[in-house]
Amino acid sequence: MVKEFENLREDEVEVLLTAPVYVAILIAGADGDIDKSERKEAIEVAHSKQGRAREQLVEYYKAVGASFESKFNTLISELPEDAEERSKAITTELRKLNFILPKIDKNFAVKLYASLKDLAKKIAEASGGILGYLSVSYEESKLIELRMINDPEKK
Repeated sequence: MVKEFENLREDEVEVLLTAPVYVAILIAGADGDIDKSERKEAIEVAHSKQGRAREQLVEYYKAVGASFESKFNTLISELPEDAEERSKAITTELRKLNFILPKIDKNFAVKLYASLKDLAKKIAEASGGILGYLSVSYEESKLIELRMINDPEKK
């Protein structure tokens, strides 16, 4: 259990643990198709964050990583296939963070928000461009800043 989550309800903890999965699907599917490189990148980034995340987030990403791939695959099959409908559904889920992040340690919340944005950027860059680098589609660029989540630093 992540110590910053001790005072949260079980459903709130689940929202926090599923947020990186939703971010991955949101960005990977922004152009309508979740291709193999985006799927692979999402899973690799989630696993790499277990060891390379900001120190305060290591336990969090270990908890996320334990079920990331299975949640990722389950949610892809459960969410709408249409990119716009899927994006709306994910945005609704990610907005729940606006009620949960203020309940946890501000420093942790700020780092988590930055980490989710970093995850979005890495997945967006996973496909396209020269050798797959530094190319973010128009659809991805509209979502990459995760504007549906209030920046905890500005509260």
